[in-house]
Amino acid sequence: MDSRTNIGRVRGLGSAKHGGEHWLKQRLTAVGNMLLTTWFVLSLFMIPSFEHGALAQWLAQPQVAVPMILMIANIFSHARLGLQVLIEDYVHDEGLKFAAMTLLSFYVIASAVFGIFVVAKLAFTGALA
Repeated sequence: MDSRTNIGRVRGLGSAKHGGEHWLKQRLTAVGNMLLTTWFVLSLFMIPSFEHGALAQWLAQPQVAVPMILMIANIFSHARLGLQVLIEDYVHDEGLKFAAMTLLSFYVIASAVFGIFVVAKLAFTGALA
């Protein structure tokens, strides 16, 4: 039986001092996603056709490739932050949590690098079909 008061049991069990930074990163990447996906949708309306060649030429332009790379990086960063919270909240075994976080990090980084590579290849080599 514990003879301490309620406040005595709680003292020293405050914030872990990292939740605020994570919350802010999620909100900032969400705002970035809103701005960049709005740009993406609006710029898609300006393309005359959605054929492969036209899209490749459009994506080969520097003023399109740079925001597209930013959008890819931001979307995957935001996804990692959200899935990290999901894993932290619902995976209770520490070994499994570590494995899931490692797998998540590798998956997100590999996917973002692949997307950025595709855009950069089109931007640097041109729209070769």
